[in-house]
Amino acid sequence: MKFLITGSYSSDGAKGLVKEGASGRKAAVEQALAGVGGKLDAIYYTFGEHDVILIADVPDTASALAISLAANATGTVRVTTTPLIPVTDVDAACKKTVKFRPAGS
Repeated sequence: MKFLITGSYSSDGAKGLVKEGASGRKAAVEQALAGVGGKLDAIYYTFGEHDVILIADVPDTASALAISLAANATGTVRVTTTPLIPVTDVDAACKKTVKFRPAGS
């Protein structure tokens, strides 16, 4: 499963990034992902709301959640993890019939 992971550093996290560099953080992310059977597809640093954006291939949602919880628990980065849904899955969903009653009707 592919996930988009965005991160925003706290001031301590930014100090750590400056100290070890982006290559050091990339290596740490790769090690964490490998620990749950995942791999890093891409990593980019950005300006604005998020400081870093990753695309990771992770075996399942529990593994992605474990990475998110571990990173957030440090207090040095605020991580948000979003599943990336393939076009084929969206096509399959569009073909399903769902009976849903709107609120109030």
